Amino acid sequence: MQRGILIILSGFSGSGKGTIVSKLMEEYDQYTVSVSATTRSPREGEQEGVHYFFKTTEDFEKLIRKGAFLEYACYVGNYYGTPEGPVEELLAQGRDVILEIEYQGAVQVRSKRSDVVSIFVTPPSIEELERRLAERGTESEEVIRARLERAVEESQHMDEYDYILINDDLDVCTRQLHELVCAQHAKAVLQKEFISQIQEELKDKMHRRNA
Repeated sequence: MQRGILIILSGFSGSGKGTIVSKLMEEYDQYTVSVSATTRSPREGEQEGVHYFFKTTEDFEKLIRKGAFLEYACYVGNYYGTPEGPVEELLAQGRDVILEIEYQGAVQVRSKRSDVVSIFVTPPSIEELERRLAERGTESEEVIRARLERAVEESQHMDEYDYILINDDLDVCTRQLHELVCAQHAKAVLQKEFISQIQEELKDKMHRRNA
């Protein structure tokens, strides 16, 4: 069985990356979104191991010391992180695992693992980004401005990603993302077991023909 691909998916707030992930999961059955761990309390309807792995602060910090996270951060007094163990299990099962994380988390993951493809999602223009943020209808002008200021910072790191995915059309963008992952599967560096198999079969074939 071929191992899965570890996928970092980042993007501006309003780029539509969450919608793309949902569409990807609907159309292709090879993907799994990683489940994060957190020290915040469960909200109504949230299930352990489905929405989050809920940890005490003490347990989370023990896991940090053990190096058990691919990435982690502290937001508003609570820890959030991606446990490496469950991700590794899914990859070994041949699942392609999506980490929907920000740049700081992406840096941590890439420093720990080389078997990762990083993709940054963006709308075709900043005017479109601003329009999408405004169309949500749930955020004040102050919040929109803060998100755009954050986008300014994030844009400085776009060239550090392997691929830039322009989300102009949801269907097209979803298909392109899937094609990028399929291309990763075909890379020779990830096909070592298959290459060895072909080499051995050819040697055996020639040995029998020459016997």
